[in-house]
Amino acid sequence: MAAPKKAVAGPLVGAVVQGTNSTRFLVFSSKTAELLSHHRVELTQEFPKEGWVEQDPKEILQSVYECIERTCEKLDELDIDISNIKAVGVSNQRETTVIWDKLTGEPLYNAVVWLDLRTQATVEDLSKKIPGNNNFVKSKTGLPLSTYFSAVKLRWLLDNVRNVQRAVEEGRALFGTIDSWLIWSLTGGVNGGVHCTDVTNASRTMLFNIHSLEWDKELCDFFEIPMGILPNVFSSSEIYGIIQAGALEGVPISGCLGDQCAALVGQMCLQEGQAKNTYGTGCFLLCNTGRKCVFSEHGLLTTVAYKLGREKPVYYALEGSVAIAGAVIRWLRDNLGIIETSRDLEKLAKEVGTSYGCYFVPAFSGLYAPYWEPSARGILCGLTQFTNKCHIAFAALEAVCFQTREILEAMNRDCGIPLRHLQVDGGMTHNNVLMQLQADILHIPVIKPFMPETTALGAAMAAGAAEGVNVWSLEPQALSVLRMERFEPQIQATESEIRYATWKKAVMKSMGWVTSQSPESNRLHLH
Repeated sequence: MAAPKKAVAGPLVGAVVQGTNSTRFLVFSSKTAELLSHHRVELTQEFPKEGWVEQDPKEILQSVYECIERTCEKLDELDIDISNIKAVGVSNQRETTVIWDKLTGEPLYNAVVWLDLRTQATVEDLSKKIPGNNNFVKSKTGLPLSTYFSAVKLRWLLDNVRNVQRAVEEGRALFGTIDSWLIWSLTGGVNGGVHCTDVTNASRTMLFNIHSLEWDKELCDFFEIPMGILPNVFSSSEIYGIIQAGALEGVPISGCLGDQCAALVGQMCLQEGQAKNTYGTGCFLLCNTGRKCVFSEHGLLTTVAYKLGREKPVYYALEGSVAIAGAVIRWLRDNLGIIETSRDLEKLAKEVGTSYGCYFVPAFSGLYAPYWEPSARGILCGLTQFTNKCHIAFAALEAVCFQTREILEAMNRDCGIPLRHLQVDGGMTHNNVLMQLQADILHIPVIKPFMPETTALGAAMAAGAAEGVNVWSLEPQALSVLRMERFEPQIQATESEIRYATWKKAVMKSMGWVTSQSPESNRLHLH
């Protein structure tokens, strides 16, 4: 006779977190927000040419199924009944662009990842078409014209990949960011899959009007993108469709947020003026600006933060994006071989406690906020014969902190109210040397939740709170106060000023490295 299942407090909610480096599936109790089980799969990235970054959409989808199955097996081992999972939320790496065939379900090309640089020439061509006195792209989307966003990646695919052109001509092509590809596939794919996205992901495509919350015909005409391939746009919290296969067959997908917005919700930054920084592959600082769009004078993006229900108001955020944060650790591991795991970095940095005048600007994909300088490349400077790998490790951590400070300063200038502390999350926050350095360099306290999986929590909250699911309350009094750890600044302000000023000097040296004549920017056509 089978042993009876142990009871678990109330209904459960699952969250898919599809990131640049890995996919995870996590299951939370909707009553206590406790993480009950999870599984993670690391993903491969392909670099077919200098500056190109791709992923296989089928590998991404497979990893989602694998994470769901494995997590359900782990719950089973814990005697937790998976029929208690009432909803699933999706959070995803944003801007990464997929085009697939709606008749076969096959991707028509690899996913072009957000930090891919192949569209540099596309961006240069398009920027010549924007009238100098009326940047309608920026005023409608809140975004600068950059290689970062989906529209230019989509334009490149339409220009360069015959398969994609043919599928568009024959009406077989669907475009989506990763959330759309996953939701379409999970809800049946070729058999009635739902082609949709949410307002947060749509707001990162450069085709979406963040005021009217609709795809914008003028923008689609500007990028010459057929509107028929775009997904339907919904709020971040409603039932989109039902999972059609695997361990969670029959469970609704009812939450969808771009990963940075999910972290903002998971950090409970639901009031105007609250901000969080996520340390992942890149670094993303978002400040909730309430129901109004704040346009940045200092190189930040204006973006949709969330809309937690069809009838609920939309909230906006100012965002500063750093392309390379955790990716610098991966680079030290895979390209230089000076560490074997990210844990080693903390050890090396701790050993010396200083970069000894060595500065590292990891502009591998150009510089994002606040510079938007695609011609920049990574540099290490201030080296002497005394510099060793420990100093380089320390300089890499400092680089993450300096980049965050640049964004924080821009945000303080745009909002007019300096942040008194910074809430942080993401994989790199396990590194206590980094957290202390961040407090020292910002000269404000850094506050980290004990449960660092805030991106997953945000996606779970959106899914659990959706109409028709209603197992998670988003009322302020219902949101349990997450336990936090504080890092207070421990060095003199003058010392952090001097180091920061030197870092700025290094950033200036990294700029203007690539010209359109240099070999790496030559365009190649694929057939």
